Amino acid sequence: MYSIMSYKRRQFLKTTTLSAISGILLPSTILSNPIKKEKIRVLVWDERSDSEKEGYPNFLGNCIADQFKENPDFSVASAGLEDRHQGLSDEVLDNTDILIWWGHTKHDQISVKKGKEIVRRIQSGKLSFIALHSAHWSTPFVQCMYEITKLEVLKDGSVKEDDLSFVLPYKQLAQPKYDTRLTPYTIERKFPDGRKKIEVFLPYCCFPAVRNDGKPSTVNVLQPSHPIMKGLPSQFNIPQTEMYDEPFHVPKPDQLLFEESWATGEWFRSGMIWNLGAGKIFYFRPGHETYPVFKESNVMQIITNAVYWMA
Repeated sequence: MYSIMSYKRRQFLKTTTLSAISGILLPSTILSNPIKKEKIRVLVWDERSDSEKEGYPNFLGNCIADQFKENPDFSVASAGLEDRHQGLSDEVLDNTDILIWWGHTKHDQISVKKGKEIVRRIQSGKLSFIALHSAHWSTPFVQCMYEITKLEVLKDGSVKEDDLSFVLPYKQLAQPKYDTRLTPYTIERKFPDGRKKIEVFLPYCCFPAVRNDGKPSTVNVLQPSHPIMKGLPSQFNIPQTEMYDEPFHVPKPDQLLFEESWATGEWFRSGMIWNLGAGKIFYFRPGHETYPVFKESNVMQIITNAVYWMA
């Protein structure tokens, strides 16, 4: 795990080591062609709905991208649905280290095929993925959660993929109730000949309650030593945000960084990390397109730290 400091130290050591070698072999070259450190390539993807303009006149994704462009360590681009290939061409993704995603009402416009392509890039270590707030229902995040669910079942060495059948939520983008059985889960059937079949009930990637009244939330940091939490107080408030309430129907995260709570009693696991092959997924819950959440210094510190750590 790398902090901002360790990232810069790695880049410094890489540069100075190469410079030293170059100096021995070609001293004139090192003077005329100083080696530059590689920038972290960040793509901020945003569906760009009209509703965003209440809180972000130039769209939420552009607001984040504009703040990142002030960081000399980042090479930043923004994209949206109306762009060529929805801003997600192979060429674009080949030149992206971190994909940050915000979406709300247009999730179904990104195909499952594209979502699975992004999953494969994450698994191979070519890409890491940050899902913001309502991107819990984005196609890439949902497909990541489905893949993690499948791989978790296959950890049992006696289980083969042919033994599995997958059960989707009863409808696309379905919201569970408080008494809905927590997903994902499995039901196993054994046969007299030794065969077994396992039904895998895939996660809803949602939660039973939401309240959009803009009331403040309190964030409690659970892992203060984690690089994503570097520079953050142990507790802080977000003045205006939308409320989500547990249980969140997703696979158990590999790390839970912080929780969020409201004066009315609701709470949420608001900063979660999953490992997927050689890549990582970070879900960041706070937000809503009508509130200036992504102009808050603590919020942007977390997302900035995540970019450094996941790169």
